[in-house]
Amino acid sequence: MGQQTAQPIVETDNQPKQQPRYNVVLWNDEDHTFEYVIHMLKELFGIKLEQGFKIAMRVDNNGRAICLTTTLEHAELKRDQIHAYGKDELIANCQGSMYATIEPVE
Repeated sequence: MGQQTAQPIVETDNQPKQQPRYNVVLWNDEDHTFEYVIHMLKELFGIKLEQGFKIAMRVDNNGRAICLTTTLEHAELKRDQIHAYGKDELIANCQGSMYATIEPVE
């Protein structure tokens, strides 16, 4: 009679793993107008005027605001687009783009 070998039971999870989520955070400064922030959000994120105004208010009142929650790669792209957006032409001494960071969702 042949030997039988026990096979391990392997449980597989057929559910796709959800990638960790990250926030794109826009930080307040005194070098950019509300118009700049709203226009930038519309152009880079496709955000409508009303939502852009709400985010601009949050940045102004709280010092920061979350613009988007997404995957790490997409968050890095959006942060880099904010950094590359350019200076606010309405402010003569504006030094450049706004500052943005990414942080993991808790």
